[in-house]
Amino acid sequence: MAVSVILPVIDETQSLRDTVEILLDENQNAISEILIIVCKKTTAAALTVCQELANSRPDLITVHEQSLPFLGGAMRDAFRLASGTHVLMMASDLETDPHTVQALIAKAALGYDVVTATRWAGKGGFKGYQPVKYVLNWIFQRCFRLLYGTSLSDLTYGFRIFKTELVKKIAWEELRHPFLLETILKPLRLGARTLEIPTKWRSRQEGVSHNTFWQNFVYLRIAFRTRFRDRQQLLVGSQA
Repeated sequence: MAVSVILPVIDETQSLRDTVEILLDENQNAISEILIIVCKKTTAAALTVCQELANSRPDLITVHEQSLPFLGGAMRDAFRLASGTHVLMMASDLETDPHTVQALIAKAALGYDVVTATRWAGKGGFKGYQPVKYVLNWIFQRCFRLLYGTSLSDLTYGFRIFKTELVKKIAWEELRHPFLLETILKPLRLGARTLEIPTKWRSRQEGVSHNTFWQNFVYLRIAFRTRFRDRQQLLVGSQA
């Protein structure tokens, strides 16, 4: 396997360092590149850390300024840049546990199209999640599971590894955080072979969240649009 890891960065510094260190300590033989994606809002302190990391491993770590806006835009730019056999989507603020990556890669090596982390099953869980968001997330997960007839328990968590050929053939639409939901719904509609493994989520220790409360309701738009669209229209080059 040759895994392209995507790390979007806005104001993460020490958490970014910790994430990269753990990734390389536990998965260096499987990781072919780490794509750090920055934007105009990325702080000077975070940019300094990004460049230091790139200078320390120029063979492995590169920094790219995104052309599309927001989190979804950063991920879509990175999908196009990825050159590995697999693409790993995660955060750089430690809300996605880098220690889980080893298990994600191991399961992906078995041939799954998508292996996704879940906070809602097995030994997964939350630490520091806002109570109202917790209840809403629980409700959304069950609604989306019923709508798509899937056993996956965490469809909104953007901590996943994909076959690169899959993400490159899908026509992505979302630019903001609902993109995270889109990255599992479209593979499901296309019949992708999926698996989920448990992980623990904890709130970021530095910086601030850039996902507003009201954006949670925008997830419904991509959920219904994807569910009732012809499968061919989910692919690159199809007519809208």
